[in-house]
Amino acid sequence: MTLFTTTDANTPQAKIKVETTSNLKILLVEAIHPVAKERLEEEGFKVDLLSESPSEQKLLELLPNYNAVGIRSKTELTDNLLIKNPHLLCVGTFCIGTNQVDLNCANKLGIPVFNAPHSNTRSVAELVIAEMISLSRQLGDRNILAHRGDWMKSAVGSKEVRGKTLGIVGYGHIGSQLSILAEALGLRVVFYDIIKKLPLGNATPVNHLDDLLKVADFVSLHVPETPQTIDMIGPRELSLMKKGSFLINASRGTVVQIDPLVASLKNQHLAGCAIDVFPIEPSSNKEKFITPLQGLPNVILTPHIGGSTEEAQYSIGMEVAESFRKYLKIGTTAGAVNFPNVDLPPKPKTSRLINVHRNEPGVLGEINGLLSRSGVNIESQFLSTDESIGYLVMDLGRSGVDELAHEIQKLPRSLRTRVVKN
Repeated sequence: MTLFTTTDANTPQAKIKVETTSNLKILLVEAIHPVAKERLEEEGFKVDLLSESPSEQKLLELLPNYNAVGIRSKTELTDNLLIKNPHLLCVGTFCIGTNQVDLNCANKLGIPVFNAPHSNTRSVAELVIAEMISLSRQLGDRNILAHRGDWMKSAVGSKEVRGKTLGIVGYGHIGSQLSILAEALGLRVVFYDIIKKLPLGNATPVNHLDDLLKVADFVSLHVPETPQTIDMIGPRELSLMKKGSFLINASRGTVVQIDPLVASLKNQHLAGCAIDVFPIEPSSNKEKFITPLQGLPNVILTPHIGGSTEEAQYSIGMEVAESFRKYLKIGTTAGAVNFPNVDLPPKPKTSRLINVHRNEPGVLGEINGLLSRSGVNIESQFLSTDESIGYLVMDLGRSGVDELAHEIQKLPRSLRTRVVKN
């Protein structure tokens, strides 16, 4: 059995609540792949799956009934939502990005946030390859013309991608995978990243973004949304790109300034672009989508589908569900983006006491004092910290652990305490 000990949001020491694994409830929204629900239910959790992205008001109504929540890219977990739901044990973003969650607030509340940094890598990389070829051959426009009955058979402006230069901005999981696929097609690859990365294949790093923009026939963006990447591609950067080159954005909608991009396309400095993400996106398939890029020649617009393949969504569902399982049943935080990372195997025939506390001097001494007075046998102890919180894992004998957990949770700097019995 797994015991969870949390405190009331308003009076941290006044009320202690104990729950078992069998009655832990998880909410999944935005049509997360049903394999996540199936996998979590196999582990004994109660799971509800919603197809829509709930509004903040709807989430305020829903979240008090759940112990964990899984979202995708459209649902936002603001500081207001998190502060009003400090009982949440963990959050999962069933995608790569985590900017839709207030990570700092979640950290201070002791709520780890997990994502899926690997599962849709191949799907996004394949989409970019398809878009490069489509742009270079003007397939989008010629497809539309053929559907209209117009026969546009001409080689003018249509080129092979072989021998061209691909510039990858952000050489992470997706960028490096794209690099390998592009080289297999005969492209030369250069890349820029603010962190030094090991080149794969024959890819060549450049020291500055400007250096990449000046030489690339295709510029593909694969960066997270941060204060440094917002509006990263604007009038100046577009003017530095080669005349007749192409821009592809499958990262975040805020990275590219749309109006300057439109101007660059209209004056034919750029020969085309493929955009999968936008500054403002519809909240559902029923909402109308509008962008100034509509109607321009050789412009491919897709509805944020970089990771929307059956294979990727299945893998994402499995990846984040597994993170939930490991955290809720074992205490493993490996992969959490806002939390000290701890990856410890279960220890048979012990009770694992897990405590999240404010990272302040003297906390561990207070806990060890209670531990000493309790007489509970300790087999191992592990502490990992960041600037705000400490994450303590102790494997103990079974006798008296539940009472000890309650006493530790009463400490003024404890955020949450729980016991996992192996």
